Amino acid sequence: MTADRSEMSHNEGEQEPVVVRDRRRIDPETGQRRAPAPNGEEAQVPESISGTLDEEIAKAEPAAEGSESAAEPTQGESAGLQQQVDELTADLKRVTAEYANYRKRVERDRESVIAGAKASVAGDLLTVLDDLERAEAHGDLNGAFKAVADKLVATLNSAGLEAFGAEGDEFDPSVHEAVQHSTSPDVSGPTVTTVLRRGYRFADRVLRPAMVAVTDHEPASAEPAAADDDSQAEQG
Repeated sequence: MTADRSEMSHNEGEQEPVVVRDRRRIDPETGQRRAPAPNGEEAQVPESISGTLDEEIAKAEPAAEGSESAAEPTQGESAGLQQQVDELTADLKRVTAEYANYRKRVERDRESVIAGAKASVAGDLLTVLDDLERAEAHGDLNGAFKAVADKLVATLNSAGLEAFGAEGDEFDPSVHEAVQHSTSPDVSGPTVTTVLRRGYRFADRVLRPAMVAVTDHEPASAEPAAADDDSQAEQG
């Protein structure tokens, strides 16, 4: 009796393991279709995941088909996406153009400020240049004093300072200040005959007009010819 019970308990402990055939065509972990098993065998899964396999298969297949259809946008969605891309591209081009214009404007303003500062310094030194010019005219500009004066003039010229106003120039009221006026038949029009004070410009701005004497054209007098005609008439 005891032997029979021990044999029965031994047989119960050695029950064959339960084998579950996984017939699902869709892998529940990856969502992709499984390749057919070799030799017609089907994959085995542990007993812990056995159950309503048919229900899981029915749920997995529509989900996979839905994901595939959702991955392919419709024609209307494609048109909407293309419109968004075009709008973003247009915005990017507009912002790029505005930034380029902003950089150019800032660069122009920076150059204008620098030129204004240089012109201001050069304008303050014009009286010094006048003194140097008068000293040179009187023969007092020589030696070390002349060397320093030449360096100053060369530095201002390299920075953009330019002197103008010379005898023989055509009179231009925008850059010349006429303080004396005369006439002569030797000139064909208003001409600068004497420079009383040299003018200066920096870049495109006139710092100081040149102070000059102007000679205008005067036609030759006809009185001598008329006197000759009177004398010839009296002799006749």
